Amino acid sequence: MPRPLAILTLSAVICAATTLPALAQEATPLAQAKLQGDETLDTPAGAIVLQDSYFDEDASERLFDLMDLQRAAQLYIWSTPLVSTATWRDNQGEAFGTDTPGAFAVLETLKEKRGIVTANLTTPYIFNFTDLSEGPVQIDYPAGQTAGGVLDMWMRPVFDLGLTGPDKGEGATYVVVGPEGDPSQYEAEGIHVFQSATNNVLVGIRILDPDPSYYDTYISAYKMGPVGSAGDATFVKGKDVEWSATAPRGLAYWETLSAIVNEEPVREIDKPWMAMLEPLGIVKGEEFAPTERQRRILLEGAALGELMTRNLQVNPRYTEVWWEGTSWYKSFDFDIPQETETLQQFDQRATWFYEAVGSSEGMVNPTPGAGQVYMTTKRDADGEMLRADRNYVLHVPADVPVGQFWSLTLYSENTRRPYDNGGTEISDVSLDSRMEQLQYNEDGSVDLYVGPDAPDGLESNHLETVGDDGWFVYFRLYAPEEGFFDKSFTLADFEIVE
Repeated sequence: MPRPLAILTLSAVICAATTLPALAQEATPLAQAKLQGDETLDTPAGAIVLQDSYFDEDASERLFDLMDLQRAAQLYIWSTPLVSTATWRDNQGEAFGTDTPGAFAVLETLKEKRGIVTANLTTPYIFNFTDLSEGPVQIDYPAGQTAGGVLDMWMRPVFDLGLTGPDKGEGATYVVVGPEGDPSQYEAEGIHVFQSATNNVLVGIRILDPDPSYYDTYISAYKMGPVGSAGDATFVKGKDVEWSATAPRGLAYWETLSAIVNEEPVREIDKPWMAMLEPLGIVKGEEFAPTERQRRILLEGAALGELMTRNLQVNPRYTEVWWEGTSWYKSFDFDIPQETETLQQFDQRATWFYEAVGSSEGMVNPTPGAGQVYMTTKRDADGEMLRADRNYVLHVPADVPVGQFWSLTLYSENTRRPYDNGGTEISDVSLDSRMEQLQYNEDGSVDLYVGPDAPDGLESNHLETVGDDGWFVYFRLYAPEEGFFDKSFTLADFEIVE
């Protein structure tokens, strides 16, 4: 039975009156909260007033907003590998016309490679994205000096190809089965069968053979297609286009995530994350159409999540520097599956896949004489962040312990792609031990310079920075030798050149 209006009005007055003392109370820090009775709490959602242990609708809305913002930020960190890979696939397909089965983009020029996040600029890249939802794929892989592999959309290697793969550079036949397939159907003598956890996979290859003619040998021998009918692949070369595989910011980030979520099966480990996505408007099997409230929270969450991820990238608190007394870190401080028996390596993989793309057995677990090592730093010898308006020098000792070569490549902290300083040649943003232009010191060491001004007479050893585009480097060691692993070889930090 409805209550009389007079009683309702009186009830409202009493309610307001009894709320006043609580509002007048000094706010209690959350760490000291009793969470009972009458209490005013100081929270990130603003002041929350408890009356008889309850709070009002306004407080409820603010708590939901805070809850969803926190979740959005963590979802950004969780989804970084997936969104980065999907962005790469979509934008490469548009730029190179490789969005058809069996089509590979061949990246050789600076402009082509500058699209890839922390691209290696010293060897050609060959990339393909394949959808296994239509059935498994067979790869007849050629012999030769190559390094690469097949990766799922979380950038976890399904298997390596080439020197660090099962073929050990001798060539082999592989079958890749999707998450819903049965690998046992394709097992046969001489066939390497692997199963991907995602429908979409990346096939990535680097040519390591220094002979330019090997490329033609490789593409003529490479076969790929449905099992039993692998045919010639298409290699798109000579585009020389500017493009970007950097994950988008803002609402476009979540649009990309929603799209790829709808293409892939949900792994058991990802179900809690899917539950957190649902209140934000991303639901598997449904169109992404966020409300205004969801849009606001998603925009804030993407920005906050990227700041948190960048903090991990610059200050990886879960690990230590490789060389004591320096700011150099060895990349790949996580296991190939991105998880252990007890946890998912959440922060570790976000660090790498915000800053870079790809992983392989040779990259994650290099051994003396095999694989690659990626060293990175964001600070100078004084522990200060590297700046675009200052000049620095890096002293590289003689006899760097590599079986192949070493390189120093400059990247933009904003895009994490090869630095755009207006140069048009690979040597404008990357220097390596195979370049004849480098000027060495009498003892065989070499000084490399980074900054807005090149030292007189050493322009060939200089990489230019511009404007306020902050930067970092990768010092790569190809086929690292024992001197790296036992740390008898060290790199000092960048020194400021006055």
